[in-house]
Amino acid sequence: MSLKERITEDMKNAMRAKDAERLGTIRMLLAAMKQKEVDERVELDDAMIVSIVDKLIKQRKDAAQQYEAGGRQDLADKEKSEIVVLEAYLPQRLSADEITAAVKAIVVELGASGPGDMGKVMGAVKQRLAGQADMGLVSAAVKAALAG
Repeated sequence: MSLKERITEDMKNAMRAKDAERLGTIRMLLAAMKQKEVDERVELDDAMIVSIVDKLIKQRKDAAQQYEAGGRQDLADKEKSEIVVLEAYLPQRLSADEITAAVKAIVVELGASGPGDMGKVMGAVKQRLAGQADMGLVSAAVKAALAG
């Protein structure tokens, strides 16, 4: 079963269970997926769907931080609950140690030597670790690998 089919099936299950919160989050994801398909005139594969889910999770995290800073814990909690639903569609995440090891291997492979090679290394890392790692952690690992 493809990821798209799984998401659609989960939406149907949420409707049957009358789980309005989960249903709303899944519909938001499906809308983002449909928007990408229409805008770019492509059929989404699992990797593209994972990148959309990643983007939506990042947006939810940023929004939750803003709400907490503004004293709106109720809205921050809603964003966090949406993150939990969305994370179910991501593949197993790599640990910090696995990210560091992968980044070091890519740096050696590309022959990168300093901070000037950050863009080249990040491009390669994004391709290989897409959906498997938090890009914030990846960026920090690349900076550390190129600094020392």
